Amino acid sequence: MTTAAQPTPPLPRFAAIGMVVSDMAASLAFYRRLGLAVPAGADTAPHAEAQLPGGLRLMWDSYATARAVAPDWTPPQAGSPTGLAFECDGPAGVDALYAELTTAGYTGEKPPWDAFWGQRYAVVQDPDGHGVDLFAPLPQ
Repeated sequence: MTTAAQPTPPLPRFAAIGMVVSDMAASLAFYRRLGLAVPAGADTAPHAEAQLPGGLRLMWDSYATARAVAPDWTPPQAGSPTGLAFECDGPAGVDALYAELTTAGYTGEKPPWDAFWGQRYAVVQDPDGHGVDLFAPLPQ
């Protein structure tokens, strides 16, 4: 007696990146400065999302939401290795955005430099200390 092959279940689809933030309004203000379209009124919500190119979503949850899901949850230490990267409009765009963000009071982690891998690169921190990379290809 032979058995029919079982169909393979579909693989999950990568759909979202989630971050837990201490101050929703401050975090959303930072990411709006980077061009993300976060819905109006989300600043006081326990959860917010922004649609990203390619169908991905970036999601934010408050500390209270994280603790509602996992009561023993504790915030990660600042400077965690997880970060996001935003491509700028050319090397001058990296410099300008870094200057804009640091002038607005966000912490500059690494000023713009020409990286050996062929990009103008800089790193700023969001309000929770997550590193956010700013980059653009260098001219050939």
